[in-house]
Amino acid sequence: MALDAMDRRLLDVLQRRGRISNADLAEAVNLSASACHRRVQRLEAEGYIRDYVALLDARKLGMPATIFVEITLSTQADEVLEAFEKAVARIPDVLECHLTAGAADYILKVVAENTEDFARIHRQYLTRLPSVAKMQSSFALRTVFKTTALPL
Repeated sequence: MALDAMDRRLLDVLQRRGRISNADLAEAVNLSASACHRRVQRLEAEGYIRDYVALLDARKLGMPATIFVEITLSTQADEVLEAFEKAVARIPDVLECHLTAGAADYILKVVAENTEDFARIHRQYLTRLPSVAKMQSSFALRTVFKTTALPL
């Protein structure tokens, strides 16, 4: 089903203020509480809303280092891609893994305590990933901008 303007307003408020009560959400989008609740339930049922989460502060949790790792595989055969993706999904320090078009086959977003911790992650996990031909890591010096909100 297509989203109308009200659905988009609801989604916009929810993705920015996930803990908002239904009453406050209804007020924010100028809708009755019952109509708001029905729409949110439908958006959840149809998969527009995947989940509700708490976004944690990596610095406060002792993982201030963000590293982007570009990985090129030895081949792009389906079974190689599948084996790599299954293996990388089991690494707890990898927050994101993207199959890409460009110089590398995959880009990983990794968090670590510091360079020594990343060296451990590299030795313990990344060097053991299947079919890796080349790996290049870049440390983020500073996060200039970060959001989870999609443009609606």
